[in-house]
Amino acid sequence: MKNIYDLIIIGGGPGGIGSVVEAKELGLEKVLMIEKTDNHSHTIRKFYKDQKRVDKDWQGQAVELEGNVDFVDGTKESTLDYFDKLLDDELIDTRFNCAVESVKKEGDIFHVTSACCAEKARNVIVCIGRMGKPNKPSYKIPPSLRTQINFNLDKCSNGEKILVVGGGDTAVEYACELSETNEVTLNYRRETLGRPNPTNQEMITNYSNDEAVTLKLGIDIESLASEHGQVKVNFSDGAELFDRIIYAIGGTTPKDFLSCCSITLDETGEPIFDENYESEVEGLYVAGDIVFNSGGSIAIALNHGHRIVTHILNRRK
Repeated sequence: MKNIYDLIIIGGGPGGIGSVVEAKELGLEKVLMIEKTDNHSHTIRKFYKDQKRVDKDWQGQAVELEGNVDFVDGTKESTLDYFDKLLDDELIDTRFNCAVESVKKEGDIFHVTSACCAEKARNVIVCIGRMGKPNKPSYKIPPSLRTQINFNLDKCSNGEKILVVGGGDTAVEYACELSETNEVTLNYRRETLGRPNPTNQEMITNYSNDEAVTLKLGIDIESLASEHGQVKVNFSDGAELFDRIIYAIGGTTPKDFLSCCSITLDETGEPIFDENYESEVEGLYVAGDIVFNSGGSIAIALNHGHRIVTHILNRRK
């Protein structure tokens, strides 16, 4: 039975790291973390600018850490350093650059299959994010504009006139960061920005007051068209030309992957789980971003790991 892990964790974000640490600290002997990218914390590493603040909590909520991870507010760099230390200290098995293809349970054992390995485990936690499949606007994007439409900061150039569409933290952060080298307008269909956390609320207010970012709130986009090499945006109050549009309107649950992992989805495509974050398959859990309908805090993701591992160990008694 040496080739069977007590726990396999799919995903190397905060939820996955928290699960790894709790598993080792609380007594699970054989633990494996599988991550599809080349390192842990891919979202923080790729999408957070240098020295960006990383908060323990989300939108100002106070969350007490329940387990063995002593995470505090910091920067991108300090957060990555801390997670590096946790993983290095725990000396756990890892597989990077390894995309899981399926999770199937046969008897009491899960078979986790990927292009780089086939492993067995008594328990599995799926800790994936929602960044992989961005939401798209309901109106048509003309094919001629595809190179001028983004869902992240890739391919943005200095000196462009940019429209950022969205009302959450990502939209605010994109707009403020791009405003350092571009003329930026932030558009949101509602009249107020109620979703960003307090830090970002203050930041966008300051940028707007300083005229670094133009706010266009309570205005819908009706359609897009190409005009003289620019994007013509037909707002409900008139048209305006931009060099580029960046949509930051959230992500959707990666339904296909969850289904391949044997996790049942509800009618809206969200994973079904109980108060222990256990799916309808015994021993198969979900944690981290995938549990939230919207953004969630790192502290809550870390607590997921503690609660799940505790539940696994209590079931053994």
